[in-house]
Amino acid sequence: MTHEAWVRLALDCGAKKATIVEKNQIVLSAAFRDICAQNGCGVYGRCWMCPPDVGDIHVLMDDLKTYTHGLWYQSIGEIEDSFDIEGMTAVGAQHARLSQKIQAAVKAAYDGDVLHLTCGGCRLCEKCAKVTDEPCRFPEKALPSLEAYGVDVYNTTKDTDLKYINGQNTVTFFGMVLFREKDNA
Repeated sequence: MTHEAWVRLALDCGAKKATIVEKNQIVLSAAFRDICAQNGCGVYGRCWMCPPDVGDIHVLMDDLKTYTHGLWYQSIGEIEDSFDIEGMTAVGAQHARLSQKIQAAVKAAYDGDVLHLTCGGCRLCEKCAKVTDEPCRFPEKALPSLEAYGVDVYNTTKDTDLKYINGQNTVTFFGMVLFREKDNA
């Protein structure tokens, strides 16, 4: 598929905006593991797809660097105000459903090697099996977080048409499907 076709796929699945980023546009930083360890989101050590259980940050960043480009997509949702945690959670759940829809569409259209990362916390299950010390219930569908792989979402977004902040009373979530081989673009 062409780059334009991949962008169209994400938009058709419900992404608000999407673009292709080349490997050299993806900004990585091991500092995100320290940020994750501060547990601001409340899922550190409570989600198989997040730190520390997802793996060593340096190994994950090295793996990510083996991909040539990515489909960078976002969802934008309205919230009452910057303290609307319930609204943010609801938009995050919508983004998780969007990511699963994109995951299914990519699998149907492409049989090459991909790595799909999305916003922090897998959110596939209402309560991750990690909390009850069980194996992941859906390992073929579970998606690791961008931050777990050291992706600096803000700086990766800067040189694209996507915006990190999309206005007052909105919340924005990102995801990326990385491809190991170049498409016919």
